[in-house]
Amino acid sequence: MTAVSDTPRLQNALSVRVTREGVAVLTFDLPDEPVNKFNLAVKNEFLATLDRQTSDRAVKSLVLISGKTDSFIAGADIEEFLELKSAAEAEQLSREGQAMLDRLAGMTKPVVFAIHGACMGGGLEAALAAHYRIGTDSPKTVLAVPEVMLGLLPGAGGTQRLPRTVGLRNALDMILTGRSVRARKALKIGLIDELVHPAILLDMAIDRAAALASGKLARSQGRKTHGPADAVLEDNPVGRALVLRKAREQILEKTHGNYPAPLAAIDAVATGYKHGMERGYAQEARAFGELSVTEVSRQLIFLFFATTALKKDPGVDAPVSSPAPIDKLGILGAGFMGSGIASVAAIQGTLVRMKDAEHARVAKGIKAVSEVLRERLKKKQITRQQFSDQMSLVGGTVDYSGFANADLVIEAVFEDLAIKHTVLREAEQHLRSDAVYASNTSSIPIASIAEAAQHPERVLGMHFFSPVHKMPLLEVVVTDRTDKAATIKAVAFGKKLGKHVIVVNDGPGFYTTRIVSAFMNEAGKLIDEGAAIDELDRALTGFGFPVGPVTLMDEVGIDVGGKIGPILAQAFGARMAPADSFRRVVEAGRTGRKGRKGFYLYDEKGKRGGVDESVYELLPTGTQRKSLPAGEMVERTVLAMVNEAARCLEEGVLRSPRDGDIGAVFGLGFPPFRGGPFRYIDSEGAVNIVTKLEKLHRALAPRYEPATLLLDMAREGKRFYPATGKPV
Repeated sequence: MTAVSDTPRLQNALSVRVTREGVAVLTFDLPDEPVNKFNLAVKNEFLATLDRQTSDRAVKSLVLISGKTDSFIAGADIEEFLELKSAAEAEQLSREGQAMLDRLAGMTKPVVFAIHGACMGGGLEAALAAHYRIGTDSPKTVLAVPEVMLGLLPGAGGTQRLPRTVGLRNALDMILTGRSVRARKALKIGLIDELVHPAILLDMAIDRAAALASGKLARSQGRKTHGPADAVLEDNPVGRALVLRKAREQILEKTHGNYPAPLAAIDAVATGYKHGMERGYAQEARAFGELSVTEVSRQLIFLFFATTALKKDPGVDAPVSSPAPIDKLGILGAGFMGSGIASVAAIQGTLVRMKDAEHARVAKGIKAVSEVLRERLKKKQITRQQFSDQMSLVGGTVDYSGFANADLVIEAVFEDLAIKHTVLREAEQHLRSDAVYASNTSSIPIASIAEAAQHPERVLGMHFFSPVHKMPLLEVVVTDRTDKAATIKAVAFGKKLGKHVIVVNDGPGFYTTRIVSAFMNEAGKLIDEGAAIDELDRALTGFGFPVGPVTLMDEVGIDVGGKIGPILAQAFGARMAPADSFRRVVEAGRTGRKGRKGFYLYDEKGKRGGVDESVYELLPTGTQRKSLPAGEMVERTVLAMVNEAARCLEEGVLRSPRDGDIGAVFGLGFPPFRGGPFRYIDSEGAVNIVTKLEKLHRALAPRYEPATLLLDMAREGKRFYPATGKPV
């Protein structure tokens, strides 16, 4: 083991120790923060530290390592972005970051980065400027440039250094998606040079730094492999132009031009290849400045702060205590949703027991869990041993054996109140006195379900979204009788599963189902009036939804929508009455994608084709369709949704506008660059929204009567969020 001096020269964020071999070990540990990040003070200290080590003759090389337990550098301090007043200020911030990392890259004394945990954004850009990178072979070590998720692009030289380190195609994949790269893949593509066990990371980094200083080890060369495709597509201007053009086409197809950051990043990368890195830096900084003041970036930064705040929210206003962990989970119903919940629980190390009425159903559910885990194995997200370990956590039964040990039981049976009552009565006979019982219902009031319970205070809703292993939202639904401790347990477990968890108060459809039903119903009314299915879907994807409302109906299941519609219509009257078109398609027995017969055509593998023209024969206006303006279709469907969201806040279903925006974006696909229904209302202005609603209400009463809350806000000139400063 390499000896380290006993008298570190402590500073604010960086402490320095010099080994006997002349290796300066810089430990980055930002005080009073859970993660390391670059802010103005840290950048100044970093540069001063580099200057001191350069002038210190005893120092031959440097190692940078994190003092945080499982995190390297999270990137830049996003809160500083909120202080930027202009594109020029943001451009200058980018140029300063580039200059700092140029200073690092140009050091004559070699610098090794010892990376364990998340290495993100500016942290990865800094690592790219280092002369050697050692990472830990740990699932916690992931690397990414996620700036595109904030409506930005890497602004400290990342658009120039990353392609030259890992290759053009690998770099574009990272920059344009923000996708994380795990340690083993990072080694393969040259993002890091070596993998070691976390226990020996520092020792190995010191040894490599000493070897670099003595000339026994060469500085990092980036990519370790270079195949024929690289020669054709990356090593010449014609091939690179083809790759860049294809990337631009794919971005436009996917985003409909709503997100400027990916396109700006492509331009910066292209400029660097064509005109050299200096011009590339200038283009990067200019684009960073322009993007930082866009509405898109502001909304995406809002979502960043909103989700960060939500992680700290226990789900109740006054927590009673820290929740006991959920180690054993019981699931009632091994169907699509039950098996989906089981799969994400097993991934997080929870022991799962699934029950269904027949052995065949249980076996089918376990097979579905296996398919989810096998997909992760195929993508090399887990090892074969991890696959086996996770599968071993999942068991099945046709009785209640094992349920007496469950900390939490989630019921995932048919959306039928009588069936849910029967299951609840049976289950309670076998559960512990402190076990929490949750129903995975999407529309039935939890209070109605809890009527069958001996202990209604332990009953709540846990509304997962399909497919469970991909959808990031969990909606926890509580009644006025739900115990706070039960709520805290459910919220904590949802966070353990990696979900954004919002807590809403009980009511028909809760929040997400209620507002998406308003959206879908209006889409159905447009079809009633003769709108073409594909044109309607295109209008809403153009607005920014990932799929249109008719495609969504096919995906969710037309039969599922058919069950939810009457529940909401009974609760809210004519305002939420299902469209005649949807009712007729349900009665015709079409179920959508899962039955390969819906509004669209599907092949044997469930891949969607064009509109099933025969469906028009079922609809009120028949096969004769008329072309409605896209703007009108967008306005009617979106305003129906945001008005219903305002009603949910007004009635106390929602705890805050923040929860409403997170629920709509991460559960329903509301366009992230628009921030969510409440951010959208603020952007458009309450007066403008109310004016449009009143006009529609006059023509289509009673569907568009403005929520009282919106009327009050328009009259008083209020907003849901402050116009400046931290957005949540």
